[in-house]
Amino acid sequence: MTTTIDTRAAGLPAPTAASPYRLNFVRLVRSEALKLFTLRSTWWSLGVTVLLATGISLLVAAVTTSLPEEIRAQMTVNPMSAVVSPLQFTMLVAGILGAMAITGEYSTGMIRSTLTAEPRRGAVLLAKALIVSATLIVTTLVTSLISILVVTPIFGSNGFAWDDAELTWIPLVWAIISMATFALLGLGCGFLIRNGAGAIAATVGILFVLPIVMSLFSFGGESWQWLIDLYNYLPSSAASGLTTNPTNETVRNVIVLLAWPAASLLGGWAVLRVRDA
Repeated sequence: MTTTIDTRAAGLPAPTAASPYRLNFVRLVRSEALKLFTLRSTWWSLGVTVLLATGISLLVAAVTTSLPEEIRAQMTVNPMSAVVSPLQFTMLVAGILGAMAITGEYSTGMIRSTLTAEPRRGAVLLAKALIVSATLIVTTLVTSLISILVVTPIFGSNGFAWDDAELTWIPLVWAIISMATFALLGLGCGFLIRNGAGAIAATVGILFVLPIVMSLFSFGGESWQWLIDLYNYLPSSAASGLTTNPTNETVRNVIVLLAWPAASLLGGWAVLRVRDA
């Protein structure tokens, strides 16, 4: 009697145990943080933000206190203005950082690995938006504290009126929020355009070029007044209004400031859903 032995199973790989780890949203956020903070461009951008903001605050404080006494007697000296004044320049760094946070993945092809690990594309966008906005909030907060420490000795007796929220706390909070919204605007442009140079150009155009172009039409008279009015609906204009005069057109400025990044992120989400990586 012969016995037949089936040897086909011998060549099959041994079954592997299922991994106990699952990619949940917390781990997704952690991975996005690792990707952002392992880039040298991130640290360069944050370093430039701190140095630029502190330097401009110091310069504005020195110029304000060096004005003739008769001029300073006619104006309200608010040290917080020196702290929030760099916003018009650091907003560009924030927007560029937001754009680079995603366009770098498209240029290297890492976005394919990201979407393979997490097919829910909306979750990827949300996780990246949380990390980018949190990074700018913390950076702006630290930078503002440094600027406050630097300019306090310069103003001397005309120091910060911490008991008056409209002069101190409210402009400071809006400056921090504005930097986060500028970064999210750049992030949304990055998801939309998927190219580093294009996304940076679009972000700088919205934040910096458009305000300059629209201000040129102030010499055009009544026929161009409608275009001048549109200036108030730019994100940089809204941020300036909230940080310099938070009691004037506050509702409009808040809506404008939040609507721009919301629109860019929604557009980026729509493109991310329908287009291949």
